[in-house]
Amino acid sequence: MELSPTTQKYILHWGEMGTRWGVNRTVAQIHALLFLANEPLTAEDIAASLNVARSNVSNSLKELQSWGLARITHVMGDRRDHFVALQDVWEIFRGIMEERKRREIDPTLTVLRECAIEGEHDAAIPPETLARMGEVLAFLEMLSATYSDYKNLPPATLQRMLSMGGKVAKFLSPEEKPGKRGKS
Repeated sequence: MELSPTTQKYILHWGEMGTRWGVNRTVAQIHALLFLANEPLTAEDIAASLNVARSNVSNSLKELQSWGLARITHVMGDRRDHFVALQDVWEIFRGIMEERKRREIDPTLTVLRECAIEGEHDAAIPPETLARMGEVLAFLEMLSATYSDYKNLPPATLQRMLSMGGKVAKFLSPEEKPGKRGKS
């Protein structure tokens, strides 16, 4: 697959962004390539397009499939596996959020809950330390519950919520509202 300069720039940046998020650069670049491709690609197509080893492509495709971001498809008359990426940006975002929660937040919550229980019986832990652990646990439980509330909302509803931007924060802010000064 011939890549235009703009496509190359996009794929390279996606790879850089992936490394900042803790994702292997090649995995992120393959995801970008599949996302931009207008037809399913074989592992050989991907290796040639990105100039990476076929074995690296295979491992990266397995990683993308485990994230639910790519899947195998077949093309009539070709026995090789072809790959496609999710094309809906909202579904990509939802998939990434779900996997990050499953891989990072859920195990952390398990350990923090265990620490909260064990800390109650640990005479060597200062109360202030236990309180800080409790604050982190409460924060992550709130984030997790909020995520559960929002994860199944239709994309149109999420778009409307995001387009409201800071208006919701201003509405909910406990700070004094203009024009309300002196009234209580």
